[in-house]
Parts: sequence; structure tokens; C-alpha cells
Amino acid sequence: MSSSISSSPAKAKSNGPGRPKDLGKRAAILGAAKALFIEQGYAGVSMDGIAAQAGVSKLTVYSHFGDKETLFTEAIRALCQQMMPDDLFEHEPKGSLREQLLEIGRAFFAMISSDAAIATQRMMLTPGTGDDHVREMFWNAGPKRTQQALADFLQARVARRELDIPDLPLAASQFFCLLKGELHPAMMCGLKRAPSAADIEAHVRAGVEFFLRAYGAR
Repeated sequence: MSSSISSSPAKAKSNGPGRPKDLGKRAAILGAAKALFIEQGYAGVSMDGIAAQAGVSKLTVYSHFGDKETLFTEAIRALCQQMMPDDLFEHEPKGSLREQLLEIGRAFFAMISSDAAIATQRMMLTPGTGDDHVREMFWNAGPKRTQQALADFLQARVARRELDIPDLPLAASQFFCLLKGELHPAMMCGLKRAPSAADIEAHVRAGVEFFLRAYGAR
């Protein structure tokens, strides 16, 4: 989304309803929302609380994000974007297919095993956190966005005949399930401390190799 930058570096002109007028305040609101939603869950967070933590007025929060649902969605999307940016899924080769999948795999495991991600997932599984609509918002803003990005990446590699995949959404889901393995559920349950860098690398490489054996072009 492009914006015209004014003389003040912290300001961006508004070209329509909902456009942020102050990028610094928007970042502060998102930062506060990410922290509070993780700590207190969707139902426990108020727009007043987010405004107070961000150091802005409640009116400013509403002017940037419109409502609590939109802010929750943007906060989850920002968390995912921060750890798995779009350029991870560039369709043009930046190296071998194996190396690109390893890069995606490392970023994905780092994201899902971060303290913020584990806290968020535990929060979403806690009874009373919210209704199915809240969980659907979380799914669409986070896991679904990441899975679709990988499916698009795989499709480009299928077109170059590097992969043979009849069902792209299924393959993308399987890739991420391989990367979770047994290690991530154990961490979610508090049964496994943070693994070493070497253990993570071996885990990611094993998942990528399994995936390539299944879907590598014959």
C-alpha cells in the first residue's frame, strides 16, 4: 500500500478512509496490541487498554484500525510478517530449491517456537478465550496466510518442473506439519526446553529432505 510522505518523517498523508496518518502511532498501537492479546487473550483486551499501553487516545486507535477485530487480525498478521516476511517466498529462484526450502523451514520453526507464538497458540486453545469467530480470525491472519504463501511458492517450482505436486494446498500443509514434528507439540506442552541450534537445524533438514523425496520431480 503506497503513501505520499510529508515533510515530517513520522507522518504519511491520508488518501482515504482508514489510512494511517501517523506511522509512529500505528506502530505503537500494533506493538501494544500484540503484547496485550498474547498476555490477556482476545476477550481480555479492551481498546482502552491498548490505547493506554500505546500512549495514544482511544479515538486514535479507532481512527487507525476501525474496530477490535481488525486490530486483532493486523496484530497477528504483523507477528507472522515479522518472522516470515514475504521475500522468503520469492518465486524467482534465489538459490537451489533445497536451500530455499531450508530457509523457509528455519524461519517457520523459529516463528512457531518463539515465546510469543507459543503463548498465542496456548491462548487460542484456552477455554473462554473467544468464540469460533476469534479462532477463525487468528487462523486466517496467521497460519492460512503462511500456508498460501508456501503453496504459491511451490506452484512456481512445479511450473519449472522441479517438483511434482498434484495437490498444492495439501503439500504446503504437509511441509509445515513435517517441520512441527514431535518437537513443537512437546514444546507447546512444556515437556521440551528450547532445543539447541544444532538440533533445530537437524530437525528442519530432515523435514525438508523428506518433503523433497516425496515431491521431487522424477
